[in-house]
Amino acid sequence: MTQSRVAEVGASLARDRDSWIALLALLGIGAHLWMRYAVSSPTSWSDAPLLVVLAVGGAPLVVRLVSRAVRGEFGADHLAAVSIAASVLLGEYLAGSIVVLMLAGGDTLEHFAVAEATSVLRALARRVPTIAHRWRGNALEDVAVSAIAVGDDVSILPHEVCPVDGQVVEGHGTMDESFLTGEPFIISKGPGTKVLSGAVNGEAPLRVRATRLAADSRFAQIVRVMQDAEQRRPALRRIGDQLGAWYTPAAITVAGLAWYASGDPLRFLSVVVIATPCPLLIAIPVAIIGAISTAARRGVIVRDPAALEQLALCRTMILDKTGTLTAGRPAVSDEVYAPPFAREAVLPMVAAMEQYSRHPLAAAIVRAAVDAGYPLPHVEWIREEPGVGLHAKIGSTVVLITNRAHVGDPSTLPPTAPTGLECVVMIDGCYAALLRFHDIARADSRGFVGHLGPKHGFTRVLIVSGDREVEVRRLADAVAIDRIHAETSPEEKVRIVRQETSRAKTLFVGDGINDAPAMLAATVGVAFGQHSDVTSEAARVVIVDTSLAKVDELLHLSGRLRRVALESAIGGMALSMVGMAFAAAGALPPVAGAVAQELIDLVAVLNALRTARTPAVLTDFVTTTERTHARTETNPLPR
Repeated sequence: MTQSRVAEVGASLARDRDSWIALLALLGIGAHLWMRYAVSSPTSWSDAPLLVVLAVGGAPLVVRLVSRAVRGEFGADHLAAVSIAASVLLGEYLAGSIVVLMLAGGDTLEHFAVAEATSVLRALARRVPTIAHRWRGNALEDVAVSAIAVGDDVSILPHEVCPVDGQVVEGHGTMDESFLTGEPFIISKGPGTKVLSGAVNGEAPLRVRATRLAADSRFAQIVRVMQDAEQRRPALRRIGDQLGAWYTPAAITVAGLAWYASGDPLRFLSVVVIATPCPLLIAIPVAIIGAISTAARRGVIVRDPAALEQLALCRTMILDKTGTLTAGRPAVSDEVYAPPFAREAVLPMVAAMEQYSRHPLAAAIVRAAVDAGYPLPHVEWIREEPGVGLHAKIGSTVVLITNRAHVGDPSTLPPTAPTGLECVVMIDGCYAALLRFHDIARADSRGFVGHLGPKHGFTRVLIVSGDREVEVRRLADAVAIDRIHAETSPEEKVRIVRQETSRAKTLFVGDGINDAPAMLAATVGVAFGQHSDVTSEAARVVIVDTSLAKVDELLHLSGRLRRVALESAIGGMALSMVGMAFAAAGALPPVAGAVAQELIDLVAVLNALRTARTPAVLTDFVTTTERTHARTETNPLPR
């Protein structure tokens, strides 16, 4: 069994164990009260259910907390362990059982705050095929991917994941490598082009010659980086543990002084029982559950409660480019028409042809024509010549969509742009238009980036991308980000994230497999989870709807959670301290202290439940589109 699988089984057993202990404590306390007060003649066996609770439920809890203390891990729940042990020694079994109920109940709430998380590495294993279709002569045979040798030919069927790094030797098609490389476009593939393991094939089968062993492939390298990142994943310190670090020793000191001054050990027990930090053990989990529930209703899945607590403390935002700040798909960004050809004549014809093409840029052209409201003409005939382009007849006009290499006189074309992709339109043999394509920034990217400092306290915002530097710089200028790291591998992303995390808490937002190791290395990783389960598994938070507005909502929910949780915890502890004073003076016996603590818990929990209510407004930044509209309304253009 793998280490990650052992951890998953352990988490499941811990959740079930705490649930059963909480139920046992509840039943034991109920049975004791019934045997003592409800029956006509109270029996001397009324303490028996409490002894069962303390032996079966309390002892394992105390042993577990002692073992954590031996490892140097101290938290708010250690005071509860002291209360349980003291109540047994002093014969105050009801008080001890109530503490067991509070402690196990708080842990149960915590376990049920999020669904069970599966392993990142198991998600990777699900993605990469274990079987490859290898050519032997003129026949295909299915073999284990590990059996593929350098020089073997394999067949990649439509929509399959490529099992090896290699080179296309036969076939024409496309592959989606964006999750691996950070390049935003689906890439055309033909004889001589390289392919990467882990890339998703398009509609056409390809014959690929392996250039690396599976163990040496790009995808295998990413797996190794992720294994290292998962082992070195930063631990997040919980709010309860931070407060309990000073509250627990202070409460024990007060209890010890009360015992010393009075000579009565029950004073010690009375103080530690009412001091048991149940607002930390119960109210904070309730607040977390409420916040997680609110987030889930808005399409945000929180996989790690500690991340929700820590998000509001992050001061460095690290953003991936493709699919995060951009839509992750090409759009027509520039159109150059040669006289006498006009847009309203050329673009509809090109779009009509591209309806029949599976080229990565086809959808962008069709979308541009539809957005412009142009009706698409009828295509008489059409054919696609591999390596040349799309050839068609529309009415009496022959149209060719190609590249610069197939233009008779390239000097008639505009200069080559330093960034993006392009295609050339020839009509009846004459140059008619040049269309350029870029991965366009989301409409809300600039507004989102601009408000991170003023509204959320971020002091550094940077882009880390596997894309080319000119593309990353163009986007950074568009969204007003100064710091960029371009053409980075997954290994380099991890190094950059760790370097930034050493300065301040980091929030990494991305959506590709190449982002997963960096998400593990950041303080908090947030994934746009529509495309890759690998990225979703690596992230502590998954946003189902790919929207920066959802990231903003998440930041506001985190800030609100911390405020409410601190109000409940600090307010509850303040009331407990008042009770500690009464207990130290002998005015509050152990059972009464336990009941008083339950009333304090009730107040703290009711306040914590505020996080379950969805605020009327959770996003407070203005998108580029909204800003442009506002300017137009304020200063309308002259007619």
